[in-house]
Amino acid sequence: MRYVDNSDIHDPRLNLAFEEYLLRFVDSDEPLLLFYVNEPSVIIGRNQNTLEEIDPDYVNSHGIHVVRRLSGGGAVYHDLGNLNFSIVTNGKEHLNDFARFTEPVVAVLRSLGVPAELRGRSDILVEGRKISGNAQYATTRRMFSHGTLLFDTDLGEMLRAINPRRMQIESKAVQSVRSAVANIRELLPRDMSLADLRAALLRGIFGGDDIPTLNLTGEDWLRIEDIAEARYRLWSWNYGRSPQFNVQKSARFPAGKVDARIDVEDGRVQAIRLFGDFSGRRDVSELETHLVGVPYDRERLSAALTDVDLDGYFGRMDVATLIDLLY
Repeated sequence: MRYVDNSDIHDPRLNLAFEEYLLRFVDSDEPLLLFYVNEPSVIIGRNQNTLEEIDPDYVNSHGIHVVRRLSGGGAVYHDLGNLNFSIVTNGKEHLNDFARFTEPVVAVLRSLGVPAELRGRSDILVEGRKISGNAQYATTRRMFSHGTLLFDTDLGEMLRAINPRRMQIESKAVQSVRSAVANIRELLPRDMSLADLRAALLRGIFGGDDIPTLNLTGEDWLRIEDIAEARYRLWSWNYGRSPQFNVQKSARFPAGKVDARIDVEDGRVQAIRLFGDFSGRRDVSELETHLVGVPYDRERLSAALTDVDLDGYFGRMDVATLIDLLY
């Protein structure tokens, strides 16, 4: 096994691109180990509906990244108190064998006095509380197994970011299962920093202080940036790739009640119907047609309505009020 340093990058879009680059383009006869720490972010599972997993208003107003990963599983929250690990290997014979990849981590945690154990299919727990979730992804010839380690994560912020809004959404996406969680730091008999934990993991996995390392070049990092631009920085990947879903919301305004039914596919409004006891001088079907094809995103919906006379449909109503209903 060889360790690959990510140069202390905390951008989740670059770190996921870094992991994908190692998987697809770095030939190695040995497994590759990487660690990375992300800025506050919600990392969405490959097959999830992003809007079912987050509170978009909260994450947008607090500068929290939302990025979809290659692997399946549920949404997870990352911040500077969360250490992520990934092991890239040749072949796929160990796909779904989470014990093989988590055992070295569990062994190090136990050596530090934390009674960790792999429970269920892919979670590391301590006394019934989850400290690590794991997922995998494979190409035709290689795979990676990666996981989180909640070390000193802001659990309150995590709950605020990944609790979805109170709106009715029906979809076939895979939804996250909420679990009781804990930080490793509160479970340690002796305090240490996240950097200390990473150093302990490196020593434990490699059996000492001699760490075989693979150093990436400037050209490697340019290609990693290209992957980030082509996938992880795109709205179409992070939001638009969500499975088809339906939204139903209603609210009462001075002009009457408005009930919105929206079908979203590939991240865009495919159909929308606006019902209610409101009255206006214009046919609301005009507005519905105007919104078909618009990305289901607050800013893009707002932009589409900028020059629309909403008073003609609903009486007195501004764009922000209607967007609060639709999104």
